[in-house]
Amino acid sequence: MRIVMCEDSVLLREGLVRLLEHGGHEVIAALPDTADLMERVEETDPDLCILDVRLPPTFTDEGIRAALELRQVRPELPLLVLSQYVEERYASELIGAGPSGVPTGAFGYLLKDRVADVGEFIGSIERIRQGATVLDPEVVAQLLARRGKDERMQQLTPRERTVLSALAEGRSNQAIAELLFISEASVEKNITSIFQKLGLEAEDGNRRVLAAIAHIENVGGSAFTHRPQNGTGA
Repeated sequence: MRIVMCEDSVLLREGLVRLLEHGGHEVIAALPDTADLMERVEETDPDLCILDVRLPPTFTDEGIRAALELRQVRPELPLLVLSQYVEERYASELIGAGPSGVPTGAFGYLLKDRVADVGEFIGSIERIRQGATVLDPEVVAQLLARRGKDERMQQLTPRERTVLSALAEGRSNQAIAELLFISEASVEKNITSIFQKLGLEAEDGNRRVLAAIAHIENVGGSAFTHRPQNGTGA
């Protein structure tokens, strides 16, 4: 995978370059800010763009604004936003849609602490490259805690909510089954029920992404854990 990166911290930038190259990927541009980002993206046509949220010169939202601009001019380009914090005001817009209003699906929002788990991080960027929406559990939790209630979401059982939360992180059915200690058949049954309750018809091309967006934008109440308290989750 060919990657363009914007990260102002020299240590983290160089560390990410080595980590990604060790994982078999090529970092074709590692930039300290967004000044030349659009030009480099046009020149190199990368497979993925990784952006920090807070970049020079103001260290507020330069990275997020660059991600939103990329979303508009190159909606097909997979994006990964890395942050020390959850920037709630922008997350839903980035997750939501390209200029046509159709969800792109190739997007990730991870907290920088997650990079410490090298295998999980490499797996996340590869899922994003394949078109998944990959959200850090803490991003999901904070957005959930601040969204209003939606009648569709209230129809979901606790198990379906847990499965949907894992789905919103871009996990496959097999990964969800392993995470929750249930069978893949049980996962498939729950996902089918979730799609029906959310009104996602069979002809919808990317129901997993649409469900993830509904999960972030519409569900209310407190955050919930993804891991069962014991190994018997049914």
